[in-house]
Amino acid sequence: MSLPLHSPYTPMEALSVDTIPVGPEWQYEPKWDGFRCLVFRDGKSVEFQSKAGRPLTRYFPELVDVVRDLKAERFVLDGEIVVPDDGGFSFDALLQRIHPAASRIKMLAAETPAILIAFDLLVNARGALLTPRPLQERRKELEDFMHKNAGGTKQIRLSPATPRLAVAKGWLKRVGSALDGVIAKQRNLPYHSGDRNGMQKIKNYRSADCVVGGFRYNEGKRVVGSLLLGLYDAAGLLHHVGFTSSVAQEPAITKKLVQHIAAPGFTGNAPGGPSRWSTSRSAKWRPLKPKFVVEVSYDHFTGERFRHGTRLLRWRPDKAPRQCTMDQLLQRKTNLMSLLDRAT
Repeated sequence: MSLPLHSPYTPMEALSVDTIPVGPEWQYEPKWDGFRCLVFRDGKSVEFQSKAGRPLTRYFPELVDVVRDLKAERFVLDGEIVVPDDGGFSFDALLQRIHPAASRIKMLAAETPAILIAFDLLVNARGALLTPRPLQERRKELEDFMHKNAGGTKQIRLSPATPRLAVAKGWLKRVGSALDGVIAKQRNLPYHSGDRNGMQKIKNYRSADCVVGGFRYNEGKRVVGSLLLGLYDAAGLLHHVGFTSSVAQEPAITKKLVQHIAAPGFTGNAPGGPSRWSTSRSAKWRPLKPKFVVEVSYDHFTGERFRHGTRLLRWRPDKAPRQCTMDQLLQRKTNLMSLLDRAT
């Protein structure tokens, strides 16, 4: 018997919304901050696939071994790969796994082993295709599968799920920045491969006041296209922490900033320094005197960087640049593993 699904298979995705949907048809789950992964096991063959359809198998040998040791010999799981770190998860440690050297991957697999958080079952242990069935049935199958096959391992965990809105709101409020947000899924719908029908994501967005330490011109135009953001550390050094491209491309803004071009812009980490975020465009920026402050919204701050681009909320002429410090982004540690322990 062979699997009814094969890699590459397009997973179901979520539509971004601002608020948690309400109603008895919704199931809520934490939105984990890791690599989305489909797991295919067919006898001795084990494949991990990313959301984009790319193979992840070679990067997580410790998880491959665990999956291969499970009692069930044929199944397809949908889940998230994360790396535990002091009760939470480290996305930076996860990124380190995408490395060309097998020796380094082996070392990291031993030093920072990953776990798989399962939140859907697409093919069960009997080889039956579950994607046409509603989520409420797939969830029962998943819980039964995890109980029978993964109860003895801590490296494959069941993601919590609840129909209670208060619990979902509690995840956002209590866990805060430690989670990526909340996922809401319609319980009566089948698995929609490749579309966003029936699944929504509500992300944690916060705001921070940042110094504008420089800017880049828009491609092909002499108008500001993005602002480079900085925060001061305890020693008084201004570090580059990210950017925002949502600035209005208006000549007045460009004229105002150009008048204050002056090196160095950043006195600590600067664009173009040694970093995995550096690109060919990193050197094409203009430094500014630390005069301007903006408030931006962001979803994640890790490794002293905004993980993704931020959104400009407003200029803050009332705020002194020296007030824009790293400590405003300190995150309260929350034990995410306890959520998984309660779900198992």
